Parts: sequence; structure tokens; C-alpha cells
Amino acid sequence: MLVVDDEPGVRKALQRGLRAEDMDVVTAADGPTGLQLASTGSFDVILLDIMLPGLSGYRVLERLRKDGVTTPVLLVSAKDGEIDQADGLDLGADGYLVKPFSFVVLVAQVRATLRRAGPDASRGTLRLGALAVDRGLRQVHWNGVEVGLSPREFALLEVLVGRAGTVVTKDELLRAVWGEEQAVTRNLVEVYVGYVRRKLDAVGAGALLRTVRGHGYLASDAELDEVITP
Repeated sequence: MLVVDDEPGVRKALQRGLRAEDMDVVTAADGPTGLQLASTGSFDVILLDIMLPGLSGYRVLERLRKDGVTTPVLLVSAKDGEIDQADGLDLGADGYLVKPFSFVVLVAQVRATLRRAGPDASRGTLRLGALAVDRGLRQVHWNGVEVGLSPREFALLEVLVGRAGTVVTKDELLRAVWGEEQAVTRNLVEVYVGYVRRKLDAVGAGALLRTVRGHGYLASDAELDEVITP
């Protein structure tokens, strides 16, 4: 989940509360940062404040829909007027919350939005710079050039790009890619990361996949590095 809000207290409270609900949360403090992160297509849902520095929530939503990003968006605003809500919905929002709102209501709205989106909502294309990971066709392209990956390599890259800008641990990759296979160890994760990195290197995209020593692996690029909020 991506939370875009310019109030530090709100971001911190939502991040803490949503993580307690077993949601993986990334935050952004302004419109341009939110747009950059949301444009990857890697989030299941976006909570987007309307009044943001740099670029309003309306404009962020408008750009996302224009660029073909279909991630469900819940707009948040202190304004409760019908016109404001209608404007947001007309731009492609999937819901509207008025501040101050109940956290219980927020969680219910998020879950309802995800149910409406259905399982196919997570099968769109992930983007990281010039890298495109098509989860429907299970194909990867870099600047239009196909990168041939095995099913296991694709699954590993899908997880990393799907969480672009955040560190993914070896244990998380083991669970996501290999599931309950008993014979799999962390060393195998290192081997497969090496396979994927070499194939990305061959087309000039190797720098997107990085090792964070002692923690795990990170998929990112220069533009995303600049906007990641700690």
C-alpha cells in the first residue's frame, strides 16, 4: 500500500496501524514523490491526500490514469463537499475519505476496494525505469528488448520489482518464490539473484538489482532513489 500525505504524524500513524493489519506500507510526503512511486504500478492500493505540496492529489491521480496506471486509489481530504468528491471520482478515484476519519473505517474501505478490484488487479505490468514486468504474459522487457527468464527467475524478479524501493529479505523471497519447499535454503536465493542479475546485465539493466548487505535485495533506479521516503 502507498500512503501519500504531507503530514508526518499522519504518515507515521497510518504506517504503524496498517502494518499491524499485515499490510506492507510505503509512504510519500508530496505529490511528485507519490507520482513517481505510484507510477511503478507495484502497489495494490493507494491512499492519496488531495492537498499536497508540489502536485495536488487530483493531478497525481489524473497523471496516473492518463499513463494507464489502474491501481485503486482512495482520495483523502478535509473537504466533504459533494463537488469535491465528484471531481475525484470523475478523475478515476475508487473511493473518498473525509478527514478526520476512523481508522477502522479506513481499513474497511481498503479491504472493500481490494475485493472490488479482484485478483486480476495484481496482474498488470510493473515498471521500473525502462524495465517492464508483464505479470499477465509473464514477460520482461528492457527498453523494448525481451529478457528471457525461467519461471522461477521471473517470480523472483516480480517480487523485487513489485516492492521496488524497499529491501526484500532472503526469507521473504524464499516464502514468496519457493513457498513451503523444504529443501530450499537461503543460498539458493543468492544463486537465483545471480542468475537474474546476469541476464539483466546482458541488456544493460543490471544496476536495477542491488544487494543490501546484511539485509537482502533492493530493486530501484536513480529516479526512485531520489524520492524514497525512509
